[in-house]
Amino acid sequence: MPGHQLAPDIPGGDHADPADPAQVLSAERAHLAAARAALRAMREHAASLSADAAGDWVSQQVLQGLLDQRVAALADHPDTPLFFGRLDREDRDDLPVTIHVGRRHVHDDGSRPLVIDWRAPVSRAFYQARPSDPMNVRRRRRFGFHGGELTAYEDEDLGQGAAPQESKILTAEIERPRTGPMRDIVATIQPDQDEIVRAGLEHTVCVQGAPGTGKTAVGLHRAAYLLFTHREKLSRSGVMIVGPNRAFLSYISSVLPALGEVKVDQTTVGGILGGHAAAEPPAVAAIKGDARLAPVLRRALWAHISKPEEGLLITRGVNRFRVPDHEVREIVASLRGTTRYGPGRAALAQRLAHAVLVRMEQRGESPDDRVQDAVARSRPVKQLLDQVWPKVTPEQVLFRLLSGGDFLARAARDDLTAAEQDTLRWPKPPRSWKSARWSAADAALLDELAALIERPATLGHIVVDEAQDLSAMQLRALGRRCRTGSATVLGDLAQGTTPWSARSWEEVLTHLGLADGSVTELTMGFRVPREVLDFAARLLPSIAPGLAAPRSLRPGAGSLTVRRTGDLAAEVIAAVREVTAREGSVGLIAADAAVPALAAALADDGVPHDVLGPDSTGGHRVSVIPATLAKGLEYDHVVVAEPAAIVAAEDRGLARLYVVLTRAVTTLTVLHTHPLPAELT
Repeated sequence: MPGHQLAPDIPGGDHADPADPAQVLSAERAHLAAARAALRAMREHAASLSADAAGDWVSQQVLQGLLDQRVAALADHPDTPLFFGRLDREDRDDLPVTIHVGRRHVHDDGSRPLVIDWRAPVSRAFYQARPSDPMNVRRRRRFGFHGGELTAYEDEDLGQGAAPQESKILTAEIERPRTGPMRDIVATIQPDQDEIVRAGLEHTVCVQGAPGTGKTAVGLHRAAYLLFTHREKLSRSGVMIVGPNRAFLSYISSVLPALGEVKVDQTTVGGILGGHAAAEPPAVAAIKGDARLAPVLRRALWAHISKPEEGLLITRGVNRFRVPDHEVREIVASLRGTTRYGPGRAALAQRLAHAVLVRMEQRGESPDDRVQDAVARSRPVKQLLDQVWPKVTPEQVLFRLLSGGDFLARAARDDLTAAEQDTLRWPKPPRSWKSARWSAADAALLDELAALIERPATLGHIVVDEAQDLSAMQLRALGRRCRTGSATVLGDLAQGTTPWSARSWEEVLTHLGLADGSVTELTMGFRVPREVLDFAARLLPSIAPGLAAPRSLRPGAGSLTVRRTGDLAAEVIAAVREVTAREGSVGLIAADAAVPALAAALADDGVPHDVLGPDSTGGHRVSVIPATLAKGLEYDHVVVAEPAAIVAAEDRGLARLYVVLTRAVTTLTVLHTHPLPAELT
């Protein structure tokens, strides 16, 4: 109702003396306690509901699954505050004058809102309101928390003529040391990030984000926002998060559950495409990842259809019905290339059966659909199908393509050079397609063939992180899964480390089949200190000359240490011990080949640690990270061992080093025995 205020018996209202911080803090703490109690009551009510009311067993199972999800979404995390902000609004509409903004909606037993979900339209003002456009808000309040307890508050006047104010609580939250998985950023979303998060479901958004700009968090929060705004639609079609590796997925795994979204698939490209990982030379993988393979695969598949040389003869009782060879050829020609391979085969059987039924009718019979289906399943039709339009699997087609002979040349035509064809052919083909060991690049080709054979299932929305590292064929595979939906595409062209890394986002969107998507750039960093970011940015002219240099809001004086040493292992141990004396997580990053020796040195010195692997989740405060797995991760303190070895380990080594140097959010220590790359000096 208009002018609604929280009732006097509801804690946290405007009844505390605003001139007395202690009273205000006490009232807000009381409101937090009331909100936690209300959330607990909401969860208990959800847990008490029974699925027995559903009619049949299947409906009961579905309903029980939904109830379980609801209970899980209402879980209270004691170390996470239920609300982080408050808006005191002008009395101009039917909404409450005072609202608390938090991670989920909480109401009391009278359905009065105690906390408004950050994704609700009214909460947008918390992120976007400013003195020049207060959005019907006269005061914004931010809260400081420690261990789930409310410890401080800070008010910002948004009235007419008010000057913009810097929030110390906001800055402290951004700079707060972290341990364990990635946290959500609902309390610190910036206006330009909020615009991306709240982009409509129908829009595909591509975010070019420099290190520390929060692009990954923005993508995850957009997924949460879309699930909130389009709950019914996306609960049917689904949302998927695609990350570069399992270690990265483990790092971000807690973000969406903390926002109440417990049923979102999180996987890698390998997880989608089957997890094939046989080793192969980078030059071979680069060709297989090229979009030119798409027409080659299409021709290879359709080349399995042969020209009919005989007609069709069907015997039913004493009657014989013949479809001549020229009519069979016409039917095959009319279907070839106009549908997917699998449905085309099924349609051919029905078309042949229909031609037989026409002849039955010409003889005065009255066949129905059951007769047509019986003819379509008859032995003569099946034999003709196997000769003309045989069943094939993606593995059979790709095996034939890569095994040698002139089949690849006939399928490639002018799309691949003779040298590229020779590179693709297996030097020693397996005995059969069943014994073939497929690579990660092969997996995308198999997926392309599978989509040409049968239509794949699609999702309502897909979030793709580190998209600059995906090949054109991998992007096509992901694009097929959101053909009727939209995507959030995240990455940094400067961090491209694969042989096929994208040179432009327009290229990425085209391969995804979402060329109409919009590209936006985040250049202001909030996590990586300026001193560290400026040091790493010296590499940009060599790895991504077209990108603007990133900026950071955090000066970070004294955050960077670069030191040459004669005893690398001893200096690494000393540096790790030094930073572990401070608060926060510690990451020791080195070239992959150097990781075992450095991990052994830490173990010999008694430093507890874990070694990050493709599928490991970590657990210790100190992690030893191979350089190839560092992408997307963040640590309060990072020690980088021997940059020259990281650069020398791969063709795009400078880009890999850029990734490694930008993982630190508090301090970066660079130790080296060999000279640093010239770009850094």
